[in-house]
Amino acid sequence: MAARSRRLARNAGSKMRAFGGGSLIFWLVHVLMAIDKGQMQLLAAIRSLLRPIVDFALPPRCPACGVIVEDDARFCLPCWQKMDFLGDPCCACCGVPFAIEQGEGGRCGACLADPPGFDSARAVLAYGEIARTVAMRLKYGRRLGLARLMAAHMARRLPPNEMSEMILIPVPLHRWRIWSRGFNQAAVIADHIGRRSGIPVEKLALVRHRATRPLRAMNPAQRKRMVRGAFALDPRYSDWIAGRTVILIDDIHTSGATAQECARILRLGKAKSVHLLCWARVLPDRGSDRGDATFDRDD
Repeated sequence: MAARSRRLARNAGSKMRAFGGGSLIFWLVHVLMAIDKGQMQLLAAIRSLLRPIVDFALPPRCPACGVIVEDDARFCLPCWQKMDFLGDPCCACCGVPFAIEQGEGGRCGACLADPPGFDSARAVLAYGEIARTVAMRLKYGRRLGLARLMAAHMARRLPPNEMSEMILIPVPLHRWRIWSRGFNQAAVIADHIGRRSGIPVEKLALVRHRATRPLRAMNPAQRKRMVRGAFALDPRYSDWIAGRTVILIDDIHTSGATAQECARILRLGKAKSVHLLCWARVLPDRGSDRGDATFDRDD
């Protein structure tokens, strides 16, 4: 490695002379660039050699059931077949799926009767066994690598707006819950979406200044009352929010009470629009035994 560095230095020195002498800084820059490129190639070669060994010792596994799969971040076929992906046709506002196409801007009866506070809500999956398992393993099992998987799917559901106007804001947790859990799963997901999309992430703009009881045993009206006034916009970020398209990030969309309260606060902060983006959502037609009652959510 030392001999290679000396050779690279000599090559850079000859380049310096070819430019008529140049400066010491110019020469050092060329040396460092050449060494960095060589090291990157060496690391890539080592990674490709070690990958079969690592896969043998720690084979990639299905994020839901844990069986061995072909590659990282892949579901096994049985789990994949259980996943209910959401997409068009759907309500232009809340994203609930339609049986048939309703035309551009078509809304469901619930959104027509009581329009939500956000402009749109989209989720990757309908809430079910696989969606719940992945979310639970991230949230309570501290499997933070699953946030990258969730973000990869969620990024494909970003609204088709001008990304230069967008900002990602995760649904905040109260500080007590962050202290007990150690992290905010929505913030971790938002970070990964930001890296993939290039959209800036602001995790401190929206704060949860009042702790609330877990909402899992409450009906929608009780949830709405419970979260009223629980959130606030940090005044330091008012100018940053004004006129921007806010993508509100969360893991699970249940009743929408938390998202609507967050959207209300962001609207007061002069946000241009607010769009909710989640890993999974509970569908209103799945009956009362939908699994959300066992998901200890802040929503």
